[in-house]
Amino acid sequence: MPGDRFVLVHGAHHGGWCWRRVAGLLRERGHDVFTPTLTGLGERSHLLTPDVGLSTMTADVVAVLEAEELDDVVLVGHSFGALPVLGAADREAGRIRRIVLLDGLVVDAGKCAFDALPDELVARRTSDARRRGDGIAIPPPPDASAFAVTGPDAAWVGRRLTPQPLRSYQEPLDLEHPLGNGLPVTYLHCVAPRYEAIASSLGVVARAGFGCREIETGHDAMITVPELVVEELLR
Repeated sequence: MPGDRFVLVHGAHHGGWCWRRVAGLLRERGHDVFTPTLTGLGERSHLLTPDVGLSTMTADVVAVLEAEELDDVVLVGHSFGALPVLGAADREAGRIRRIVLLDGLVVDAGKCAFDALPDELVARRTSDARRRGDGIAIPPPPDASAFAVTGPDAAWVGRRLTPQPLRSYQEPLDLEHPLGNGLPVTYLHCVAPRYEAIASSLGVVARAGFGCREIETGHDAMITVPELVVEELLR
């Protein structure tokens, strides 16, 4: 029996590389896995321009679904990656079976990622982009502990973090349908420790009627506990 199809979308400052362990485990179980890197990040950081925003990244996800001629997909978004995933679902619901948001940053339609963050954090990230990111990109955190990655993995992750296009946090989530577009959505909330930057997302998740489960791990769960993430994706 053929396996499922997974499209795994990374969060801010990351790239498709962060899914390496989860993708390997899923493929061992016979599933097809796609791990695109969003424009301006990871190995595509050379494509960073002032115009790269949330709509660009939504188009990235849609392009994978269309170019690979995928259907019956389990579409997964981690952290900031929840927004382009929800944007893609608004346009391509017929290709998607269900959505999983892993500690995702979720906002209502018409809101932007910065609307979900505390004012002081928005001010700091905007200032950092102006002072150290040529006014177009938010520099990554100084080390991977910001994402609850410690020990031997911290250096590996820290080397790979890249600046996040500033416009991706400023551009509103443009939807034609209700959030999730009628698809089954599961939100996996990482609580050990909690990632405070996505705290406001839980209220949006509740209003949207998404299923929500807590998992005992930190924000970058796909790196620190890939086996647990795979178990959750296959539930």
